[in-house]
Amino acid sequence: MAAGAGPETSVALADRGPAGGRAAAPVQTGGVRARAADAWRTASRGERLLGGVIGGLVLLELLVALLAEPNNFDSQTYHLPKVEHWVAQGDLDFWPTAIHRQVTIPPGAEYLLLHLRLLTGSDALHNLVQWAAGVLCLLVAARITAQLGGGRRAQLITAFVLASTPMVVLQATSTQTDLVCAAWVACAATLVLDGLRRRTGWGTLLCLGAATGLTAVTKTSGLIAVGPLLVLWGLAQLRLALAARAPAAALSVGGPSAGGAPAGGASVAATSADEAPTGATSVGRVRPVGGVVRVVAGSALILVVAAVVVGPFLARVTAEFGHPLGPPRLRESIPMERHDPASVLVNALRIGHTAFDTPLAPLRSASADAIIDGADAIGVDPQDRAITFGREVFPVPAWYPDEDRVAFPIAGAVALLGALVALVRPRRIDPGQVGPLRAYAVVVLTTVLLHTAMLKWQPWGNRLLLYALVLAVPLAGLWLDAILRRHAGRATSTAPTSGRARRSVATLAVVAVLATSALAGVLALSYGFPRRLVGSGSVFTTSDWDTRFLRRPEWADEFRWAASAVRDSGARRIGLVEQNDNWEYPWWLLLRQPDGGSPELVSLQSVLPERPPADPASVDAIVCTGSQPACAKLVPAGWRLEFRGYVGYALPPGR
Repeated sequence: MAAGAGPETSVALADRGPAGGRAAAPVQTGGVRARAADAWRTASRGERLLGGVIGGLVLLELLVALLAEPNNFDSQTYHLPKVEHWVAQGDLDFWPTAIHRQVTIPPGAEYLLLHLRLLTGSDALHNLVQWAAGVLCLLVAARITAQLGGGRRAQLITAFVLASTPMVVLQATSTQTDLVCAAWVACAATLVLDGLRRRTGWGTLLCLGAATGLTAVTKTSGLIAVGPLLVLWGLAQLRLALAARAPAAALSVGGPSAGGAPAGGASVAATSADEAPTGATSVGRVRPVGGVVRVVAGSALILVVAAVVVGPFLARVTAEFGHPLGPPRLRESIPMERHDPASVLVNALRIGHTAFDTPLAPLRSASADAIIDGADAIGVDPQDRAITFGREVFPVPAWYPDEDRVAFPIAGAVALLGALVALVRPRRIDPGQVGPLRAYAVVVLTTVLLHTAMLKWQPWGNRLLLYALVLAVPLAGLWLDAILRRHAGRATSTAPTSGRARRSVATLAVVAVLATSALAGVLALSYGFPRRLVGSGSVFTTSDWDTRFLRRPEWADEFRWAASAVRDSGARRIGLVEQNDNWEYPWWLLLRQPDGGSPELVSLQSVLPERPPADPASVDAIVCTGSQPACAKLVPAGWRLEFRGYVGYALPPGR
């Protein structure tokens, strides 16, 4: 090796196999390890601390995800029963059910769960889908930070703030779907940012279409962010296509300028086919129309790929309910039904109040009272069903670390401030990234405004905002890093003492924000609900079955009692009676065949107009949840009905 060749040269030389070909994968892995080791060696103490905390949180989340049984409330009702129905029937077609969410809510995350279920025969690895999505969110958020000009410290701060957000910590060990949706939105965002400075190639267009389709088939609310992102991509690509006219015109009219460079300083040579100016040919002719046509074709390709991904599900929903968004019950329960400015303002204030909730009860009460009084003053009922989900009543406490509703005041506040700074004073973050920063901030703020204008307030609304938080956190990382960078750059300056003191206070404030964020993440992981490391309900001290019922511990024995009676009767075909928010999944576990096969469970009710329910006389037994009177109406005459609290069963004479 030549003298002076460093580690980078060594890796480059060792990466070549015989005849100049690529060597085996272990050499490439060694190169990654070498770069990682070099990054760790050159990192500051603060950067190492940030990276260590991020790694620790991710590994502890993995531990909880592996040890804890799935126990999310919605998963017991429709996420996991959906997977079991697919396994039992051997296809993805719909089935008669009283729980419309089993068939009307997009199934993208459940498709991933289905693969694990088929590979393992159980739900032991189901929590890993959200955990992997959380890791993907951290990586992509860091990449977005880098695309917007952030260095290593800014990327680590971004990942740190996101990794320690309680909602992220708790969802990363769950079978919910919000992190999966957020991951696809983040993938779309990083692909769009790639297109701000260079023409997008066909491969990237396919990926962008896939990210759009995966978002739609996982959670349609994520399209609220993907829509503005695609608009930004289209505008950037049009600008690049039209800008290609200038160098082409200069070549065709005036030729090269002094020094051999094209007039205006533009370089003719492109680094790749994607970056080649589409407005110029090899002889300098101008073809601006061709560039625009390519943008239009690329946009169409994105939509086509997205339609291929989400189209089959939408086709099934349309065929069943006559509308791609499902039955009226679903279309009217979540989307806003009023869009006048006053109603949207009240809805936004309530969503913000729940998202920024803190343990300080006086502050929560005072701000909620102010919102309610303000709504009354402008003539809006703060509990109006047209802007409020179901029968819920504002306000609700959301500070407690519960996976379905925990607030994110720290991450939300710094993300919002970072977006505002990037919009109004982007030079304070990075003078060389003014355009991209401002454009990305517009997308983030537009997404938040659209979310509050399109979705009703609900107590569980914070998890619906998770995709927007992941999208916004890179701006928080960039802004916090800029504060630290300005202080470090002027620490040795001759600025007045008062100026240095202000910068020291700003630095201490950043450190305090990061420390508080870390504390919140650790507490959420340690004491969060319904999966925690310590205390009552710990994954180390709670049995598998009891872990499943931490949301409703009183139901654990009731389900076992009813399932035992049905199994002892020798019943094979079992009817289900349930309401829209009842737990169905425990029946799939308790009534499995002796060989581990799926039980034959059929619904005696159906909200699907084209799929009638099973005849009660055609089943060997009936299991019920929720309402005893509703169950009694469907039990054939002469059958014995037993009920205990939430759960019941019915058997025919002789069983």
